[in-house]
Amino acid sequence: MMASQQAASRPTHLVLPRTGIGVDVHAFAPEDDPQPLWLGGLFWEGERGLSGHSDGDCVAHAAADALFSACGIGDLGTHFGTDRPELAGASGVKLLGEAARIVRAAGFEIGNVAVQFVANRPKFGPRREESQRVLSEAANAPVSVTATTSDGLGFTGRGEGISAVATALVYPEPGATEPGSTEGGLND
Repeated sequence: MMASQQAASRPTHLVLPRTGIGVDVHAFAPEDDPQPLWLGGLFWEGERGLSGHSDGDCVAHAAADALFSACGIGDLGTHFGTDRPELAGASGVKLLGEAARIVRAAGFEIGNVAVQFVANRPKFGPRREESQRVLSEAANAPVSVTATTSDGLGFTGRGEGISAVATALVYPEPGATEPGSTEGGLND
């Protein structure tokens, strides 16, 4: 079959999912200005916290950024930037919940979010299910979290901070318009 015949045989109302990527990095707070560690939506007792405008939860922040990326509606700074003093110290879980609300208001539904963070500590495995439950409840969609180390390489390997990378899958709701489009949505 020729390419033009294949294109002509595709459904005109095909709903195509969209993917997005989010990255967030935070340095550990200086020892003379200790902060609590919030990571993956959880408080980590006795662990050195991360610096940041909000709570520094790079797992929740990367998840939110991936959602915005998938929808083409800006990024974490667009919606929750440091120019908003009311968000100083804000919970990453709260920001993820608000990101999910913004995404749905833009005409998308969330398929899932997957996050991997890179750090030497904390030991994540024993609290993985708890973290996934908290983040999934915030997003009202499945959120999975994995952890790895960088085998002593880079700033995470030197114990200077934590980085996280997330992917998100979203799909447009029937009748929703594409961001920035004056035409009908992907389903028109």
